[in-house]
Amino acid sequence: MSSSPGNPAPGPRASALAAELRGLIGKLKRRLREQANVGDLTVSQIAVLLRLEKDGPATASQLARAESMRAQSMGPIVAALEAAGLIKGAPDPNDGRQTIIALTEQCLDWIREGRAARQDWLSRTIEQRLATHEQEQLAAAVLLLKRLID
Repeated sequence: MSSSPGNPAPGPRASALAAELRGLIGKLKRRLREQANVGDLTVSQIAVLLRLEKDGPATASQLARAESMRAQSMGPIVAALEAAGLIKGAPDPNDGRQTIIALTEQCLDWIREGRAARQDWLSRTIEQRLATHEQEQLAAAVLLLKRLID
């Protein structure tokens, strides 16, 4: 990151905090991912599933655009997810040449179970490893983190 007169470089304390925070968030994400039982799914496959959950059914080309990839690259991802029973395709009622891809009930259940497992692990870990006053400090830190991203 370059600095300019209107945008000075961050001080050493802010830089150190940023580096430590990035590392901790990365570790937390990995620990939460371990709890979710994602099996052999790739990062791209998970991204497509989460996109479908968030935005609803879409065509493969819409998914490719949303994930900033070529439409040809989306084909194998869709095929693998369909073979795993996580997505299903149906003809587009407005354009029979297109297929609308949606999550299956099996996938929605899997997503809910994964979220519940991550929530349970994190709740138990907070309760087991942090004293009440430390949990209050964590709550205050969460508010600060929200301010960083809002």
